[in-house]
Amino acid sequence: MNTPTSVNTVFLRAGVDEAGRGPLAGPVVVAAVILDPIRPIAGLDDSKKLSEKRREALYPQIIERALTHCVVIVEAGEIDRLNIFQATMAGMSRAVAGLAPAAQEALVDGNKLPKDLPCSGRAIVGGDALEPAISAASILAKVTRDRLMVALDVTHPGYGFAVHKGYPTPAHLAALQRLGPCVQHRRSFAPVRQWLDQGVLF
Repeated sequence: MNTPTSVNTVFLRAGVDEAGRGPLAGPVVVAAVILDPIRPIAGLDDSKKLSEKRREALYPQIIERALTHCVVIVEAGEIDRLNIFQATMAGMSRAVAGLAPAAQEALVDGNKLPKDLPCSGRAIVGGDALEPAISAASILAKVTRDRLMVALDVTHPGYGFAVHKGYPTPAHLAALQRLGPCVQHRRSFAPVRQWLDQGVLF
């Protein structure tokens, strides 16, 4: 976390984004970032538009140059308890609340705002490609989650988490049908729930 003297004169606007709403397994990861206007980072964009190599190169620059950042991991069990939308909203509120210095405004990618943000907020559709702070948050969330899924591939072998990162690819669905769900699978998501209910995917 970096807090140069510019923090005293800058309006503290955080970008907020998530990674991992769609997968059948693993956490959803939310990041909030306040960039330092006197330490710009070239090449920020929606993480989905960047190669893995480029995301990995930008990640340490964001960590080092941002005024502050916070990354929150919302595990599969909480996703199942709350549903994926509410779990994501909760993660966004926690990420913004975890910033120090505190944000004065949060720019959230998408069309919905968490109800309990600790500051004012604006939802921006496509914001991860429009607002550098949201782009930075998108990259932190994506890189963090991808690294977590690679680690989970070691502890839960056979599903291919390191390759598909938990998304419902044909290979993942085939592995789920063959092995059944592990603790990282989201029980509330239809393919997993159907396997648990019937013992089959389809």
